[in-house]
Amino acid sequence: QVQLVESGGGLVQPGGSLRLTCVATKGFFGTYTVDWYRQAPGKQREFVAQIGITHNTNIRDSVKGRFTISRDNAKNTVYLQMNHLKPEDTGVYYCHSRTTWGQGTQVTVSS
Repeated sequence: QVQLVESGGGLVQPGGSLRLTCVATKGFFGTYTVDWYRQAPGKQREFVAQIGITHNTNIRDSVKGRFTISRDNAKNTVYLQMNHLKPEDTGVYYCHSRTTWGQGTQVTVSS
């Protein structure tokens, strides 16, 4: 069964950028859709972005134009490039594929 490991989170000022990485450490998810979700304190987990096996993407409206999702199947890796970050982007970001979730990586946008 695939295991997903996220990294790349951290503290960044508003307007800054981060690139999150999701690596499948077991198994191969080149043939599966991969999603990013996030969960802010006290709120429900919400969809952020999705990339399909043909590299087709679906992005949450509130982050369109700022976030980009991409994948490198040769590296079993999916990326979430986040630019022009806002305080409301703060939360734990999770990678998801099929029924598997990663442990999450914290993103904090604050001055």
